[in-house]
Amino acid sequence: MGDDDTTRLWLVERTSDDKGLISLVYATTDGDAVRRIERAPIAVEQSGGVTAAVDADPAALAPVEETSLQERYAMEARRMAEQHDPAETV
Repeated sequence: MGDDDTTRLWLVERTSDDKGLISLVYATTDGDAVRRIERAPIAVEQSGGVTAAVDADPAALAPVEETSLQERYAMEARRMAEQHDPAETV
């Protein structure tokens, strides 16, 4: 878990569009909340890459309404948490 003021989220989805913009979705291990981040490839490269987890302010998280998506995100977030350190580049 992150600091007392933050929630730990794990990378559950990474896509890129036709212009190369990278979209990342980080979710809680229960799949109930997400944070979506869009970054240019150069920004990802300059920051050292994409990490397995991020800590975020709970107020900045979006709810996941669709049950099947919650289940998929929860499964992937738990898998990432079991297999990676939070700061590990993935």
